[in-house]
This record gives sequence, C-alpha cells and structure tokens, in this order.
Amino acid sequence: MKEKLWWKMGVPLVLVAGVVLVIVVLSSAVDTEPEEVVVEKVMEYRSPFMPDSVSFAGEPLPLDRFDVRESLDRELLSNAYFHSQTMRYIKLAPRYFTVIEPILKEKGVPGDFKYLAVAESGLDPRAVSPARAVGFWQFLQGTAQDYGLVVNNEVDERYHVEKATYAACDYFLDAYQKYGSWSMVAAAFNAGPTGMARQVLRQKTDSYFDLLLNDETARYVYRIVALKLIMENPELYNFFIEEDEKYTVITTRNLEIDGAVEDFADFAKEQGISYKLLKDFNPWLRQTYLKNPGAKQYVLKIPVLEEQPES
Repeated sequence: MKEKLWWKMGVPLVLVAGVVLVIVVLSSAVDTEPEEVVVEKVMEYRSPFMPDSVSFAGEPLPLDRFDVRESLDRELLSNAYFHSQTMRYIKLAPRYFTVIEPILKEKGVPGDFKYLAVAESGLDPRAVSPARAVGFWQFLQGTAQDYGLVVNNEVDERYHVEKATYAACDYFLDAYQKYGSWSMVAAAFNAGPTGMARQVLRQKTDSYFDLLLNDETARYVYRIVALKLIMENPELYNFFIEEDEKYTVITTRNLEIDGAVEDFADFAKEQGISYKLLKDFNPWLRQTYLKNPGAKQYVLKIPVLEEQPES
C-alpha cells in the first residue's frame, strides 16, 4: 500500500517539476537581452581649486603659511558654493566693470580693487548696510562728505557709481600713503582708518596677514581674492556662463540740468522713459523732485531705448 501511495503522489510532483523546468528554459531562450542597469549619478562636492600662487594688487599672498592658505580656502568654499550669488556677480561684471575700470586706471589704483566693490556691495548701487553705509562702495555719510560727495535730502552721490568710484580711489590713495600696502588699504577701508590704526599700534605690526582683527575684516581681503580667482576663471570653479547670458552695458545719453525739477515722473515722460528707469539709472536722486536752490549742475543718465516695432 505504501508503494502505491508513493507512486500516486510522486508522479504529479515529477510532472510539475518538469513543467517548471521547461518554462524556465523557454524564458531564458526568449529573454536573451541583458537587463539595463540604471546607476544614479551622485553629486560630488570637491574643494575649490587653489592655485600655487596668487596676488592682490600685485602683492603676493604668503600661501606657504597654513593660516593664510586656510583663510583663502574658506572664502573660496563660501563663494564657489554660493552658486546663485556668485553667478549673479559674474553676470553683472561687464555692466559695472566697464564703468569703474577706467576710473581705477586713471587714478592709479590697481584694477583688483574692482573686486572690493563686489565684496562691499555685490555690484548693487542701491546697497545699504545695517550700519547705514550706502552705495556701490558702501560709504558712511561722514566719509563720503570728507571725499567730496554731496549727501543731503535731495541728492546722495554715494549712489552715483562714477562719482563714488572717484571718491573711493582718493580714499585708497590716501591710505596707501599711510600703509604702503594695498592689502592694508583694503582692510582699512573695511575696518575704518581709526580702527585699523588702533590695531597696528596695539599689535606692533602693519602686515595684514599678521594682524588679529575682527572676523569681518580678518576675512575681507581673502574674500576679495577669492572673488577675483572665481570671476577671472569661472570654469575652474564650475561656473559655465555664456557671454550672451551676461548683463550688457545699456547705452545712455547725458542730460545736464542746473535748475529745479518739479516732478521727476513728468520729467521722465518728457525724456521718453518711465519714472522707474529714470531712478534706476540715477539712484542718487532721492526725491520725486529737485529744488536745487544753489543751481548746481548735475548730469543725468537717460537710457537710450530701442524703438519698439509698430503693431
């Protein structure tokens, strides 16, 4: 009985196993294509490129010192991986560097100081700091007036890119006469002449790289140099921006005025532009009017707009 029972149970099991084996063989014969393996690419973060040598305004940084090298590396990390901000700087550079580079050259200030403007204001003529430093070069009111800029209720020339650049150059040249070092000039611009003089006296050194300074000033020159490295060679830091993606220089015409303007909105319409555009190109005009009691002559920039095709 046991043998018959085994036979009855064993035969079906053998048949099922055979059918499964046939199915597996047929499937293998039909599905000869290898399975596609999808590998998800992982984003890699690497240390930014550090050159063997680098200079600011012709003065080499002592990169053989660990503290100097690490300080520069910190600013390269901060700016190379702050993608949106740094991309905007690269895009804005043609518009404003074409304005300030000739002034720096005319005044005998090293061209690298254009990167100080990037560090100060992000190339924003309307920038205002919590300390009420204003404009492209972030002048405080007293310093601006000391260097010949008009600052009153109606006009604030700290917002005037060209005039503020001339004033900044005069400041840099005065500071260079004192320190004989462009790195110290930049640091003094950030810390203020009194604060820097106090630290030089206290620490008995006039080398920026040997001074113990507050965090902002201690990072300041390194930040300028990092911006210089990235903006001069953006591809080395993985910024790929086509020339036609950069912000172009807008053509303007000069318009001299030496009297009052009752309403700048009406004035703008007479010039064929909007009030917004008038203020965009002349942010130093602080009111909707200009009384100008001293009949001072001012030069306004009026954008030359392309004529729109008739519909």
